[in-house]
Amino acid sequence: MANQLDRLKALTTVVADTGDFESMKAFTPQDATTNPSLILKAAASPAYAALVDQAIQQAGAGASMDAIIDRLLVTFGKAILEIVPGRVSSEVDARLSFDTQGTLERARGLIALYAAEGISKDRILIKIASTWEGIKAAEILEQEGIHCNLTLLFSFAQAVACAEAKVQLISPFVGRILDWHKKATGETYEGAADPGVISVTEIYNYYKKFGYKTEVMGASFRNTGEILELAGCDLLTISPALLQELAENDGAVNRKLDPSNTSDLDQISLDEKDFRYALNEDAMATEKTAEGIRNFAADIVKLEKLIAERIG
Repeated sequence: MANQLDRLKALTTVVADTGDFESMKAFTPQDATTNPSLILKAAASPAYAALVDQAIQQAGAGASMDAIIDRLLVTFGKAILEIVPGRVSSEVDARLSFDTQGTLERARGLIALYAAEGISKDRILIKIASTWEGIKAAEILEQEGIHCNLTLLFSFAQAVACAEAKVQLISPFVGRILDWHKKATGETYEGAADPGVISVTEIYNYYKKFGYKTEVMGASFRNTGEILELAGCDLLTISPALLQELAENDGAVNRKLDPSNTSDLDQISLDEKDFRYALNEDAMATEKTAEGIRNFAADIVKLEKLIAERIG
């Protein structure tokens, strides 16, 4: 008998959101995503200590911390790609979120490391924060054939700018949008009334109406209700715990997002000043983007400390 996970896979590409690649095997996802927090959690696990040591060794004596971190990302990414048939997302250092040139250099470096391992760039998505500088870096990378996943995306303005930059994929953060609204209003939201669900639905419908090729991948879910409300989205990246919950439930899954249900919004274009003003006007998106960058940056620092202790 089919379960909810099986039924969801018939409507949407399911992606595993974890650095713990052993935990994803049971769910046979198409792709996988990682971020600094997930890699930190996995790297701190005794189960993956050998991979951390391997990355340190491969980086070579006297390698910079940046070089070791990138090698670690590729080490985990390569292991994940032995499990998933599709793509893995590897994230550029969040401290480069306002540095277009720095982002370009790190992204190209990651692709070169993957290439040295015999992995085609078509199987890699470079994750970059959805700042103006990050979107501009992604635009250049896409022109070079390096595909990008624009993360920490909370607003319609960010989504429009990403589509105009012709990035491969965006990751709107459903659960974090919900978190902000619950805290701001003291209310609870369920089903189609969930602000994160509303945001992704609006972006998806807008993209389909105007023929943008950028893929929409809902992310950062708090419960399976949010996931089921976005059935039909191009992709959904889901934590192992929620994948397990879906696999254990045999309830119905109905298509909620459909390319034929297009937006009633007019097409818009944003230059830098328009983008920055629109983002500034959206308190939730401004706060959650900044918070996300800070938190990912903090976890990179923790990861550096963990590696320094392993070297020591």
